[in-house]
Amino acid sequence: MDMLWSGWGDPAKAAPLPDSVIGLLRDLLGVTPRESGPGGLGDIAVPDSALSDAARRALSAAVGDTAHVRTDAETRIRHTRGKSTPDLLRIRAGEVDDIPAAVVLPASHDEVLAVLRACSEHGLAVVPFGGGTSVVGGLAPEAEHGFVALDLRRLDALLALDEVSRTAVLQPGLRAPRAEALLNEQGFTLGHFPQSWEWASIGGFAAARSSGQASAGYGRFDEMVLGLTVATPEGTLETGRAPRSAAGPDLRQLVLGSEGALGVITAVTVRIRPLPQTRVYEGWRFESFEAGAAALRTLAQDGPRPTVLRLSDETESFIGLAQPDRIGGEGAPQPAGCMAIAGYEGTAEDTADRRARAREVLLACGGEFVGEEPGERWAHGRYNAPYLRDALLDAGAFAETLETAAFWSALPGLYDAVRQALTAALTEAGTPPLVMCHISHVYENGASLYFTVVSAQGEDPVAHWAPAKRAANDAILAAGGTISHHHGVGTDHRDWFAREIGPLGVRVLQAVKAELDPSGILNPGVLIPVR
Repeated sequence: MDMLWSGWGDPAKAAPLPDSVIGLLRDLLGVTPRESGPGGLGDIAVPDSALSDAARRALSAAVGDTAHVRTDAETRIRHTRGKSTPDLLRIRAGEVDDIPAAVVLPASHDEVLAVLRACSEHGLAVVPFGGGTSVVGGLAPEAEHGFVALDLRRLDALLALDEVSRTAVLQPGLRAPRAEALLNEQGFTLGHFPQSWEWASIGGFAAARSSGQASAGYGRFDEMVLGLTVATPEGTLETGRAPRSAAGPDLRQLVLGSEGALGVITAVTVRIRPLPQTRVYEGWRFESFEAGAAALRTLAQDGPRPTVLRLSDETESFIGLAQPDRIGGEGAPQPAGCMAIAGYEGTAEDTADRRARAREVLLACGGEFVGEEPGERWAHGRYNAPYLRDALLDAGAFAETLETAAFWSALPGLYDAVRQALTAALTEAGTPPLVMCHISHVYENGASLYFTVVSAQGEDPVAHWAPAKRAANDAILAAGGTISHHHGVGTDHRDWFAREIGPLGVRVLQAVKAELDPSGILNPGVLIPVR
């Protein structure tokens, strides 16, 4: 099943906002209902494909069948941009000026190599396409002469599983639920469950350095990756032949997070874990975000560390976004304070032990145990937020997210700086926002901050968001944060990423790209500034 072209995910799961929430948006933010919803997919005026006959023949030869080179309007629309709020607003308005010339579906590593050779010969840019869930412009290249979307859905196999080493080799087009099901059948789990889990792909996780909601226990995806096979216009790159190595710099780390700009990932070797016997999620309330963050830091640094650990600030807790399926429903809004969610997965003995010891720490840090119900509601609704975003857009609100990370000592200043930047910029645009935040991932030395912004759409919501996003990006760097913790760089963050790594760092990446991709066909303008 394809994802909803004008929104997120499964159309059957989309639901309108309750009247109570619509009234709250009107009274709090001045949101007014839209006069009409998005038109139909067939209403979009799509330009004819610019793919030449010679290029079409070369691509068809590369993938062995003309049926796997698609230029019909619907397929091309479904591969246009990603799923950020500006992406959705533009596609709903029928803007397809950056639509791909074709969608190509290879079925093997060798076919990917052949496609790259054909595109190099015919001057076509290539955008690897997994689940299509990018929210940072990762699927919107700066391609002067057209591009093809390289849809990897046919590379969707579990190639190998080593029970002794606890590793698995997965192809990049495997969607996360299918990958998890294949591993579960043999008693294992990947343990990677980001909010995009229902639709994102294994290759996308690696290409964007994804981080799942259970990262406190299982780690980030880049920590799970033990080896990669990568197709480039210059040939095949193989990285990783042991769990750790002192044989020079680790080229895996060069490919992880490269967002298709250096090559196309065609196989991923990952660490796997036994399926947990027990899963328990619970809620804790703290008087303030500062107090809750201190408690999370204590657990992250001194243990015991839960598998899931996250904390919503006062605003997000009050609105109920800590449990997205509760918004507008029974029990909302929430009492004052901040809601933390702690989850424990593993053997029954280990889970009980860590839970008991963490309970002592949280109580000592001023936490109030509020039972398993908030945690179980969070687990039940953990993938609902993108659907909620679509409903907000339908109701006339603007809703978008951004994230960052910093060391613990810099986190309070970063939190204040980003909220102030967003509030000032959107208020100046005439659409004062509601800014919410949560700590979504914790480490011994720091944590991430995930912001959600809601405001009225105004006359031109894409235009009013652009200066606010720039202001937030500037504030992140000025306050010592990284421009992205897990969403990636894309085109949205590229210029700030260049500032973060400095001119020499940019030249290093450009030099690597020039060696692997001398014609510059791989996702041009994404991640790395074009020379």
